Amino acid sequence: MSTSDKVKALLRLSGKKQTELAAYFGISSQSMNNKMNRDSWSSRDLLTVAEFVGCQLAFVFPDGSRITMDLDKTEEAPSQ
Repeated sequence: MSTSDKVKALLRLSGKKQTELAAYFGISSQSMNNKMNRDSWSSRDLLTVAEFVGCQLAFVFPDGSRITMDLDKTEEAPSQ
């Protein structure tokens, strides 16, 4: 499953639309569609998606311990 497929699944699970995600990123719907089709996601993009859908991006170890990542609130949201 591609990263874009996972982003689409997150959108479905959260009841949000791709057009809303584009607006959150500050880009056009066409630019978001291109990002999805090219499967071009930076780590910062994924953190922004997580924030948008209300979840966390995390590394989970076999023992259950985890390291979560959050957006640095002092930086601006990505735009592409």
